[in-house]
Amino acid sequence: MDNNDLLIRLRYALDIKNTDMVEIFKLGGVELSKEEVLKVLTKTPEEEDVKESENHIPLDNAMLESFLNGLIVHKRGRQDPKPGQPEQPPLTNEPSNNLLLKKVKIALQLTSDDMLDILKLAGVTVSKSEMGGILRKQGHKNYSVCGDRYARNFLKGLALKYRK
Repeated sequence: MDNNDLLIRLRYALDIKNTDMVEIFKLGGVELSKEEVLKVLTKTPEEEDVKESENHIPLDNAMLESFLNGLIVHKRGRQDPKPGQPEQPPLTNEPSNNLLLKKVKIALQLTSDDMLDILKLAGVTVSKSEMGGILRKQGHKNYSVCGDRYARNFLKGLALKYRK
């Protein structure tokens, strides 16, 4: 799953409108027009579909992280930075799936148990220690990379929970 697919699924799960998408990108420090957001929200074309690539903007890790930071501000409000702390959080070099789970957890004020329940809605059982490893800081001895299966099922569970 690439970053565009993650964003498309997250947008669907949380039922975010196009105008809100523009605003969330802006809160994260990325200026995109509504037309550009629509191009980001298209699936990545296959190698053969070169002519469709002008209707697609690939989403890199920095743009995805900026969007997720904007989602946190959108859902929870802007937090005043502490003295010596930068206005915008520095971008990490973390895998997209781990980043998605961590930032959505913060934005929606979920506990680890809530996240396990969301995964259970999608039919996936994850242990608390597995979830803890995914949510750890990169470089920690118990850190584990979140696979596409967990990310996909987490977004599916979010959709089941929030789109009733």
